[in-house]
Amino acid sequence: MSIYDIAVTNTKHETYELSKYKGKALLIVNTASECGFTKQFDGLEKVYQQFKDQDFVVLGFPCNQFGNQEPGDGAEAEQNCRLNFGVTFPMHDKIDVNGENAHPLFQHLKKESKSLLGDKIKWNFTKFLVDKEGNVVGRYAPTKTPEQLTSDIEKVL
Repeated sequence: MSIYDIAVTNTKHETYELSKYKGKALLIVNTASECGFTKQFDGLEKVYQQFKDQDFVVLGFPCNQFGNQEPGDGAEAEQNCRLNFGVTFPMHDKIDVNGENAHPLFQHLKKESKSLLGDKIKWNFTKFLVDKEGNVVGRYAPTKTPEQLTSDIEKVL
């Protein structure tokens, strides 16, 4: 199975396959708009703007599995991100990243990038870097800011 075989749903409830991003590097993030790391939306938008013309996309996936920090639906999360942080990168419907209802995308990302937590995501704003061929090449803890990923992003571009 390839990342390009996985379907996701945007905040308009439109489902599409990630094959749409074939040939692009991706930074995939589980987000929450009421989290202590929420200020990272600024950094995510900054790296998106810095590299989007080089076939780079940030994809945000709201998740409410950590401290009830994303209580609304995906559209509400997107609106909050756009109003409060100027986010222009694609946001998606709210999903689970852990447990039996974990979205297939995050099942794949976790399988392809083992961490000390095994197949668990520790918290909001865990980041996965995918190269232009669809390979997961990096997994980053919530404490790692998007700006700290610049050199890794440049390597996959």
